[in-house]
Amino acid sequence: MFDRILVVCTANICRSPVAEVLLKEILPNHTVESAGTMVSASKLTNASAHHYSLQVCAEHGFDLSCHAARQLSPELCAQFDLILVMSHDHIEEVAQLSPGSRSKTMLLGQWIGQGDIDDPVHQPKEAFDSLFRTLVRATDAWVQKLT
Repeated sequence: MFDRILVVCTANICRSPVAEVLLKEILPNHTVESAGTMVSASKLTNASAHHYSLQVCAEHGFDLSCHAARQLSPELCAQFDLILVMSHDHIEEVAQLSPGSRSKTMLLGQWIGQGDIDDPVHQPKEAFDSLFRTLVRATDAWVQKLT
């Protein structure tokens, strides 16, 4: 039903790459990718994951070293069955970019009672540690709904 999952955040360097690697680990028979709504505008196309995202993932046995940030596009949205976003604003941004994708766009934090998952980009490493824990809970909850 949802074999192809796209995870979306703003710059595709902090939140969505971490959620992508977590979902890939627990859903090995699914296609899971990520993108950002403001990658091009932020001049981050092909940027690596944020150094704290890389560090936190490595501490938990996940490798983000091959990540390259990419811009969300209507064509990309069309390729996926489910689009998981980090905030209510992202839902609106996806809907504006690809109106037909609105019905398949949902909050990543929905099943853990968390509307928005905040961007830790300019915060200390502890914020990324907290983000990782939140994303583990959120991705685990999604996996329970999808399997």
